Amino acid sequence: MTVYFIGAGPGAADLITVRGARTLAACRVCLYAGSLVPRELLAECPPGARLVDTAQLDLDQITAELVRAHEEGHDVARLHSGDPSVFSAVAEQMRRLDAAGVPYEIVPGVPAFAAAAAALKRELTVPTVGQTVILTRIAQRATPMPPGEDLATLGRSGALIVLHLATRYVDRVVSELLPHYGADCPAAVVAYASRPDELVLRGTLDDIAQQVKAAGVLRTAVIVVGRTLGAEQFGDSHLYSPERERHVC
Repeated sequence: MTVYFIGAGPGAADLITVRGARTLAACRVCLYAGSLVPRELLAECPPGARLVDTAQLDLDQITAELVRAHEEGHDVARLHSGDPSVFSAVAEQMRRLDAAGVPYEIVPGVPAFAAAAAALKRELTVPTVGQTVILTRIAQRATPMPPGEDLATLGRSGALIVLHLATRYVDRVVSELLPHYGADCPAAVVAYASRPDELVLRGTLDDIAQQVKAAGVLRTAVIVVGRTLGAEQFGDSHLYSPERERHVC
């Protein structure tokens, strides 16, 4: 049997992929993060499926559930919010499954930063303005950042930065980015992206912290900082340029 790590998307139940929904509907066991994954998705599970909320489980307990289901001959859906490729804690689960000899596959999902960009109605990469996106977080009580990946160092690039799990520390984010981006640099915060209670805050590094505090945003949000957020005057992409040579097959 197989464990399927499925990206459940950023929040809206209908943003799971078709493959993700079909896989979920075929699994007799489903482990999900109850604090993050929309409960509407559980309706996709087959009747009588075993549902396990992992919100209060540690890694050993989660692994034991996955191994148990495998030994009982059941495919397992392991639902993760967003996409499993970033900030999902999937790597350590896969390592445990490798050690236990349990096969697994990954079904990608819509990441939070993509949902945030959609809410902002912005392309994060804009010709001649910015072509690089940095996805990162800051160290606080959680896992420390590796050397050279602190926000002050990353900010020297001037690239658009998307910060996960950082709204509690928005003052620190602003203070570390100000020297590199300037007070007038566009900044935004998107909380609960794609959900009915989605909240979008737009401003600059000069005022975004005050907006976050006034709105009471503490979690389930991303901070986006970079010049592409406010770009209006920029050249068209070469992709659709009439000067681009096109060959008809």
